[in-house]
Amino acid sequence: MPEKYWMMKDFLKNVKVRKAAVSMLCAAACFFFTSCEDVIDLETQTGPEQMVVDGWITNEAGPQTIKLTWSANYFNNNAPKPVLNAEVTVTDNLGKTFEFEDADANGTYVWGTSSADTLGQTGRTYTLKIKNGAEMYSAVTEIKRVPTVDSVVYRNEKLPFEPDKGPREGFVAQFYARDFAGSGDTYWIKPFVGGKAVVDKAVNISIAYDAAFNSGAATDGLIFILPLRESITTDSLYSAGASVGVELHSITNETFEYLNQIREQASNGGLFATPITNIRSNVINANPDGSKALGFFGASAVSRKETVIDPAKARPDDD
Repeated sequence: MPEKYWMMKDFLKNVKVRKAAVSMLCAAACFFFTSCEDVIDLETQTGPEQMVVDGWITNEAGPQTIKLTWSANYFNNNAPKPVLNAEVTVTDNLGKTFEFEDADANGTYVWGTSSADTLGQTGRTYTLKIKNGAEMYSAVTEIKRVPTVDSVVYRNEKLPFEPDKGPREGFVAQFYARDFAGSGDTYWIKPFVGGKAVVDKAVNISIAYDAAFNSGAATDGLIFILPLRESITTDSLYSAGASVGVELHSITNETFEYLNQIREQASNGGLFATPITNIRSNVINANPDGSKALGFFGASAVSRKETVIDPAKARPDDD
């Protein structure tokens, strides 16, 4: 037969082989990707219930609250169960005791009924005691000094893209305050929007060591650095007419580390994420073999300032 015939036959044979190989690769790929859609039910162990303490007192007048709940399994989306019938007291270093009552039987223990009542005083140490059944827990904290907020200012900003939240053009607010002289002061910076402090995401927790992010910076006694000053502007720009400000809370170094761990775990994600763990609590069981507690008991002095955004008073854009 002519040579062209055999050349053509070999060509068609090679094409068929290649088609078969491609088909096998496609089939393997389909199997691989569809197998990724299989649902795998993970068997997780159920751990013991632990008491979770959410306690924070301040030097401001008004009722003070300590909330007690029970921990739940990781995949449990139900509201946490309250800890009922506990005995909760806070005692200062001068021996004065404040009793907290769960009047509504919902795990929210409250001291004070009047807006004139004041519990916290700057410079004093406070001991929380919780008696729940046979278990006795305690935690100690201190109300540290807090600087006065000098001012809250804002500048116009136009984003180069359409944001997921808020206006494309608006205002970035910042506050001015100066850290006290003497290394080791720590603070929690909260946006104050519409008359209340707003911390809606753990990743947005803003904390300062002296006037910077951590103890490694030589910022003792200085004005807070710009990223901290502007941390009161979080996920979106502010609009004209918005009531904007800052709450500056003094915190202990122990509280600083606790909040830092919360923020780190909240932003722990992606390919190289590490397994989450319970953050160490400062609430200790008197019985070392007893059930451990979760959560934290903290205290702070509060400095606050707010303003209403007026476009005519805005600082010019940095550009």
